[in-house]
Amino acid sequence: MSEAMILDHAQECGTDFLIYTGHFCGYCRALKNLLNNRELSFTEYNFDEHKGMRQIVVQVTGHRTVPVVFDLRGDQPMFIGGFDETNRYLKKRS
Repeated sequence: MSEAMILDHAQECGTDFLIYTGHFCGYCRALKNLLNNRELSFTEYNFDEHKGMRQIVVQVTGHRTVPVVFDLRGDQPMFIGGFDETNRYLKKRS
């Protein structure tokens, strides 16, 4: 069920990126600004609004902090990491 949830989210959203966030997270705000400034679309799921979702995403990715970022522009969703990893990733691809 755990990986299937993320794949379902990725299929349903139709955006460039899938992000999992939390309230009061400075890195989450910075990530959204980064994506918006690059005119990249994203779908956001906030862990604070979806009980139990954090545990599922941690189980699949091993990433324990927010944000959690997936690039959906390829054939398969690709886990990137958090803000720092996404920032480096986007710099390499520009």
